[in-house]
Amino acid sequence: MIQKCLFPAAGYGTRFLPATKAMPKEMLPILTKPLIQYGVEEAMNAGCNVMAVITGRGKRAITDHFDISYELEHQIQNSSKEVLLQEIRHIIANCTFTYTRQNEMKGLGDAILKGNVLVGKQDPFAVILADDLCVNPDGDGVLRQMIDLYNKYRCCIVAIMEVPKDEIHKYGVIEGSVLEEDVFVVSNMVEKPDNESAPSNFAIIGRYILTPDIFTVLQKTKPGKNGELQITDALCEQAKKGMVLAYKFQGKRFDCGSVEGFVEATNYFFEKENATAP
Repeated sequence: MIQKCLFPAAGYGTRFLPATKAMPKEMLPILTKPLIQYGVEEAMNAGCNVMAVITGRGKRAITDHFDISYELEHQIQNSSKEVLLQEIRHIIANCTFTYTRQNEMKGLGDAILKGNVLVGKQDPFAVILADDLCVNPDGDGVLRQMIDLYNKYRCCIVAIMEVPKDEIHKYGVIEGSVLEEDVFVVSNMVEKPDNESAPSNFAIIGRYILTPDIFTVLQKTKPGKNGELQITDALCEQAKKGMVLAYKFQGKRFDCGSVEGFVEATNYFFEKENATAP
C-alpha cells in the first residue's frame, strides 16, 4: 500500500497576483477549504497517511493550517462554530506532515527530487499538485483509482485527460499504446508541444504514482527549457527501460492554477453544497 503523498507547493502563483503576494496559492479557498486540503483529503481517502510538502519562502500558512491552533480552539470551544473544525481536526489526528524547502524554482522534477528526504528511496509514493483539483462524485477519487492500478502493474503512473487540440500547448502530452481500457503504455512524453506536432491529445495532469528509482533518474536528467528539471523527461527515460502507464481517470479536473478554473471549481462546489443542504 502506498502511504506517502508528496505535495510540491513552492511555486509563486503569479497568475493570482496580487492575492498570492503574501498568501500561498495552495491556501486559496474553494468555499471554506484551501486547495491543498482538498488534495490532502483525496490522498487520505486513497490510503495515504504521510503528507510530504515541498514549500518555499512565504509558505508558512500551509504549515500552520495543518497544526493545532490552541488559541482558536479555546475561543470556539463549546460553540456552534466548533463543528467547522471537525474535518481539519480529523486530518491532523490521522496524518503526519513533513516539510522541506525548494529554495529555487527549478521545475517540478527538481521539487520531486527535493522530496526524497521526506518520502525515502525505498518505497513508491504519490504526487498531488494541489492546484489541479479533482473530483469523482460517482466513485473513488482519482488517486485511489491510480493506486488500485499501481497494485496491479507496480510501475510509474501518470493521470491523463483528453483536451481540445487548441489547448495541447499548455500541457505535457503522452504518446503510447493501449494496454487496457483507459490505460496506455507510454512510449514518449512531450512537454508543451505545438498543437500541430503533438503526438496525442492526452494531457498529463497533476497526479502521479512514482517508484523510488525516479530519484536516480532525476539526478541524471539534464535541465530542459528555462533550466528547469522536468518530471516528464525523467519519466521518458523510465519508459525506455521499463513500463510507465498513463491512466485516463474517471472524474473531473479543475485547473485552479488559472482564474477561470478556480471560478469554475468554486461554482461547482457551491452548487453541490446547496443541492445537499437541508
